[in-house]
Amino acid sequence: MWKTFDNGGQEGAYWTEGQGDAVLLLHGFAEDHSVWEHQTAYLRAHYRVIVPDLPGTGRSNITSPLSMESMATFAWRVLQAEGLASAVVIGHSMGGYVALAFAEAYPDAVEGLGLFSSTARPDTEEKREGRRKSIRIMQQYGVESFVKQLLPNMFAAGFRNTQAARVENYMEQAVKIPLATMIGYYEAMIARPDRTAVLSSIRKPVFFFVGKEDQAVPLENSMSQVVLPSTASIHIFDHVGHMGMLEVFEESSLLLHQFITFCQHGQ
Repeated sequence: MWKTFDNGGQEGAYWTEGQGDAVLLLHGFAEDHSVWEHQTAYLRAHYRVIVPDLPGTGRSNITSPLSMESMATFAWRVLQAEGLASAVVIGHSMGGYVALAFAEAYPDAVEGLGLFSSTARPDTEEKREGRRKSIRIMQQYGVESFVKQLLPNMFAAGFRNTQAARVENYMEQAVKIPLATMIGYYEAMIARPDRTAVLSSIRKPVFFFVGKEDQAVPLENSMSQVVLPSTASIHIFDHVGHMGMLEVFEESSLLLHQFITFCQHGQ
């Protein structure tokens, strides 16, 4: 069911279903809660699944300024609205950046941390300039033009070629996101700090999902981080890009199920 809460004077919204131990699924850039639809459908039979629309997407009002820290506070307020002190926190791409900021700010609220096609490292200067260029493209030509140019490359080539309808559906969701949100997210990603220290110091298990064809988070970036946590669950997929929750939705749902169970019952 949909629920709303006060996010510092703006309305925030999240979807929740299921019962039991809690898992918080955080979406990435150019996404909303629906990107986790397969995982929500699977995990709801086992857990209390909480899937927010981050500020500026879906049913959640935008806040200013947008930052990883402000979105971590948003995630904390979601747990408070549910009467929860902690959860397993999983983030895809930008959602992983938010999850890391959450773990830094609220370490006792994290039962396990998941980086799904994400990284604790900051943008390189080349990456920052690429984001600035993307902002200029969106300002000049609009969100739809940008989405059609960039987002298909988030999928592995094989999936893109054989599952064109699913890629198109993903883009149809992305074009609904307001320009101000897209720009705000990019500016927040440009500004985010290095959080590899969070991975080194965390005493809870960390989940890594890595696609070998991920153009947004290259394999070597991920592999340099999986050794940092004291306990890590590492999953590397051939022929998968940045969108593993859609490209291999059954496998990724099962792996998340196993990880959440380990975090809450296996330690």
